[in-house]
This record gives sequence, C-alpha cells and structure tokens, in this order.
Amino acid sequence: MAMKLVKKTPEYSIFQRGDERYAVQDAKRKPVNGDEKVSILTAEGLVKAPTPKPAPVEEAPAEEPAAEAAEEVAAEADAGSEPEA
Repeated sequence: MAMKLVKKTPEYSIFQRGDERYAVQDAKRKPVNGDEKVSILTAEGLVKAPTPKPAPVEEAPAEEPAAEAAEEVAAEADAGSEPEA
C-alpha cells in the first residue's frame, strides 16, 4: 500500500496512508510527530484539533457509614464478651 501525496510545501509533505490516516515529513524527509504534526494537519484543515477530556470529578468518600459500622462491631464485641452467670 503506497501513501498518496496530499500536499507538498517547501517545509513539509503530507501523505495519506492506506488506513486513511496522515503522515507528515519535513523537508529532510524525516517524520514529523506529536504536537507539531497536529498543528500542521489542523492548519491544512485535514483534521480537527483534539479536545481535552474533562477531568472526572471525584466526590469525597462519606466517613459516617464507616464510623457507624465500627460502632456496631464494637457493640457486638462488648455484648459477646460479657461473662455468663
């Protein structure tokens, strides 16, 4: 599968791969990757800039149920340790 030349400028060449994704090479025919590749493809209108996902909001764990459970365990332990008469 050969790559198709989409656009060539003095600074870089853009190719479309067989899997419909893009490859960018600089003037020295070295691959361009990362943020620089995204900015080139976005400027040419070939891809949309990725939007960062919102950070998940974590709620603080409620401590009251754990405290109640500890009190119940302590009460059961006290009830079980009473001497029989």
